[in-house]
Amino acid sequence: MESFSTFLNSGSYIYLIGIKGTGVSAFAELLHAGGVKVSGSDTEEVFYTDAILKELGIPYHESFDRGHINNDIDLVVYSAAYNEQTNDELAEALQKSIPVLSYPQALGLYSAGFDSSGITGVHGKTTTTAMCGALMQGLGLPAQILVGSAVSDFGGKSTITIDKKYFIAETCEYRKHFLFFHPKRIVLTAVESDHQDFFPDYKSIRDAFVEYCRLLPKGGELIYCADDPGASEVAGIIEEEGRGLVLIPYGFSSSGNFGLSSYRTENDRAFFRINAINEELVLRIPGRHQALNAAAAIALSLSLYRQEAVQGTSIFGCIKKSLENFRGSKRRSEIIGIANDIIFMDDYGHHPSAIETTLEGIKVFYPLRRLVVSFMSHTYTRTAALLKGFASSLSNADVLFLHKIYASPRENHDGKTDGKSIFNEVIKIKNKDVYYSDEPIDAFDRLTQLLKPGDIFLTLGAGSNWPLGIKLFEYFT
Repeated sequence: MESFSTFLNSGSYIYLIGIKGTGVSAFAELLHAGGVKVSGSDTEEVFYTDAILKELGIPYHESFDRGHINNDIDLVVYSAAYNEQTNDELAEALQKSIPVLSYPQALGLYSAGFDSSGITGVHGKTTTTAMCGALMQGLGLPAQILVGSAVSDFGGKSTITIDKKYFIAETCEYRKHFLFFHPKRIVLTAVESDHQDFFPDYKSIRDAFVEYCRLLPKGGELIYCADDPGASEVAGIIEEEGRGLVLIPYGFSSSGNFGLSSYRTENDRAFFRINAINEELVLRIPGRHQALNAAAAIALSLSLYRQEAVQGTSIFGCIKKSLENFRGSKRRSEIIGIANDIIFMDDYGHHPSAIETTLEGIKVFYPLRRLVVSFMSHTYTRTAALLKGFASSLSNADVLFLHKIYASPRENHDGKTDGKSIFNEVIKIKNKDVYYSDEPIDAFDRLTQLLKPGDIFLTLGAGSNWPLGIKLFEYFT
């Protein structure tokens, strides 16, 4: 299939398998906004995307059944978590000769129809993409943005369409899915070992990011975090290859336009400066890493702004206002609520580096509050490969609750590593205020007695412990 444009009209019908998944659901939003008839299927498990799909009036089945696939469907897009051996609907579509695309393939073909920019990296890509959307709105640039999470600034949805000249999307490194994308610009936030079930070592994942950056056309832009050793190494490799690209560094170690010269916190706000803007900028979300994400988003936004040659806009004023009003995205230092002077937060951080920066950022932002954390690790392979890193990063919590590992169907468990493996490593470093329960909800009673006014309770990880925070918030409300 050479073009996706054939399906972007009101007469088309696209069926999405795995429609509740963050990426597929966001893609459904884009298609629906463009007037395409959309429906799909998934499991009965409830995700935050259920509410989005229902609000938009996008119908879906909570089962996979061959009978759902009929000849009125013009295209089937399926989550990369499935294949024809594991999903009856996909097998039926192939049997009926209905065109099928994986979500990464569909997103890639979609991106080919626009001036597209891909946001990528082991950490930070979701928030950076969301910030780009907030800046596009503030600057009024003709863009559509797709984020792998719900964003407050997008009305609680994962996409926003201002216009369709530019397309900015979060692009995923797992199984090299981002190689289907057609970028003219890439923002590269961080590169380090992750997804060990597919990338066995650092070099393999680094080389995947290099391969992605090679997709940039001559004159294309690589905006990369100079503070991150892996991102800098990728940029160095690309520069040595002499591809005629424009390399734009950002970070506290960069002296260029997007270098950060200061960062401080005061009264639940973060204040920072970048060299391109002669005034202090403000964020309401914690962490120096969020200032880095903002610098990356500003760099991309200014690139598009210059291309548009917009007249009559107070650009730096718009940037400052958009960032100060930015409220973050779902599961990224998200404040669920405040009850009994306890702040209930949720964050998706599931890699030791992300955990360390998240906990550090929260503690600096709220220096007088005790930080109580519930963590649920995701995938056995990641946990086993990074076990000591998890223990070191999690020991920064004042009180820590650990749980079983949230398994992934994409891996086989060898039985050597489990949730207690992290617990046993943590207590070598932090021998008190560390608790374990297989099921997160089993920690509820102890937490009702332990939490007190002035605390922060954070559910952390890519697992299923987030309902514990909601139940506790409801209890204390």
